[in-house]
Amino acid sequence: MSQKKISKLNPPSTIGIIGGGQLGRMLVLDAKRMGYNVIVFDPKPNSPAGQVADEQITAVYGDLNALRNLARKTDVITYEFEHIDVDLLTLLEYEGYTIYPSAKTLRLIQNKFVQKSMLNNIGIKVPEFYLINTLKELRDVFYKFGQKAILKTCRDGYDGKGNLVLNDINKLEENYQIFRGLEIMAEEFIHFTKEVSIIVAKNHDDIVLYPIAENFHENSILINSLIPANISVEIEKQIHIMSKKIVEELDDFGIFCIEFFIDSDSNVLVNEIAPRPHNSGHYTIEGCVSSQFEQHIRIITGMPLGSPKLRLPCAMYNILGNEHVAGTYSVSGVDAILNIKDCHFHLYGKLESKHLKKIGHITVLDDSVGKANHQAKIALSKIKID
Repeated sequence: MSQKKISKLNPPSTIGIIGGGQLGRMLVLDAKRMGYNVIVFDPKPNSPAGQVADEQITAVYGDLNALRNLARKTDVITYEFEHIDVDLLTLLEYEGYTIYPSAKTLRLIQNKFVQKSMLNNIGIKVPEFYLINTLKELRDVFYKFGQKAILKTCRDGYDGKGNLVLNDINKLEENYQIFRGLEIMAEEFIHFTKEVSIIVAKNHDDIVLYPIAENFHENSILINSLIPANISVEIEKQIHIMSKKIVEELDDFGIFCIEFFIDSDSNVLVNEIAPRPHNSGHYTIEGCVSSQFEQHIRIITGMPLGSPKLRLPCAMYNILGNEHVAGTYSVSGVDAILNIKDCHFHLYGKLESKHLKKIGHITVLDDSVGKANHQAKIALSKIKID
């Protein structure tokens, strides 16, 4: 394991965040509470994170001069999403600027085939996968997997984008052509019984693990998370061992989210890693002693790790746009939500809504997961987007 140390940055040092979405916004809010200055880099003016930061640099992500401007103005840089030109970050590091997690880690995680290969090489169980270069290779793998598989772009996929379920031999060529010209891989389709995830925090002294979240998706979009996950002690131990092994192998600093599948035989397989705070960790804001966002700020500024202890069981639901509103919007029912005990309402400051777009979330804490989930469903039913 690396012995490198993180330089301590006392407030009001300046943090740079690449990406101005909701994850960046929540990072900014905790950084500002702790007394830091924050500059956000995002191509969209008045981004959700830019609205609450000290400054926003508005430029396309591939603008090296603008990135250098961010680096010169800040003491440390982090990012809230993976789809960044890693070569530019590598160049900034070469020029002496500090980025956490590092460009090396981002390069490894950005490419799903490279990421899965690393996991495979260190003995972490993952769905079987193959790089696909020809239609014949895809056809052979499709039959090998029992005529059901997942076709993925190796890079830039999220919220179901860049993924296709293959289950019809007659549509195989059509599906193959959808990703024409892109690096793609085919993956075994896992008939899972549960999807879970864990937030892992690592600095130069230690690794801490957050409670495991049980996640529910529709059309590959996270709908809600229940914490703690309804899993056995044995599976929880497996996930903890695997998570520590993965983060030790990455040998980097920051917050990492690891997503897992659990199948009917209680096998635990890693789906993906994200080198940043994650949607399934939003419950930590009210549910844990130190949220994933505060923890990330602590890490990149060289401060001690905070406690990941769960205060109470939680239910977190995303607030998603509906099919009736595309563009500017308003939200009603907030008073009814805030009338529910220990219910916490977040809107992200996004200027426009559209179908299934994440514009906010709610988290409810209660004495049990069942009670929290019941109250969260009531709260969600009160929200109206017009």
